[in-house]
Amino acid sequence: MSEDQHHHLQSATDDHGRAISPVLQSDIKNYLIDIDGTITEDVPNEEPERMETCTPFPDALEIINQWYEEGHIITFFTSRTEENRLVTETWLKQEGFRYHGLLMNKPRGGNYHWIDNHIVRATKFNGKFTDLVKIKKEIEVFRR
Repeated sequence: MSEDQHHHLQSATDDHGRAISPVLQSDIKNYLIDIDGTITEDVPNEEPERMETCTPFPDALEIINQWYEEGHIITFFTSRTEENRLVTETWLKQEGFRYHGLLMNKPRGGNYHWIDNHIVRATKFNGKFTDLVKIKKEIEVFRR
């Protein structure tokens, strides 16, 4: 998270009054967004030459930059390897994406199951960026 985004963090405590990791204010979202197959064509690590020339999905560029302007935190989270960081950063800047961070080396293969002490809201990309809507779905949780 960049320094200018730290002002959105609020102190938090556990049930015993002990400090815990700070949380974002409730009106700010922390978007983790995949790159390949989500904001541009699906480019595998085995074909890095395509990373320089792929074209962003116009709706992705528009919506992500809108979220950035609204004050949300944008972090790209990609399966691209660390050796592809420079070409990825250059491409994001050249194409006009506004963002705060870039995390490389996301595990490959999909079928993700994220376990965290914070609520994680997942949105599967189905071909187009639009405004997000709420629907009810069944989820897996730890048994109490």
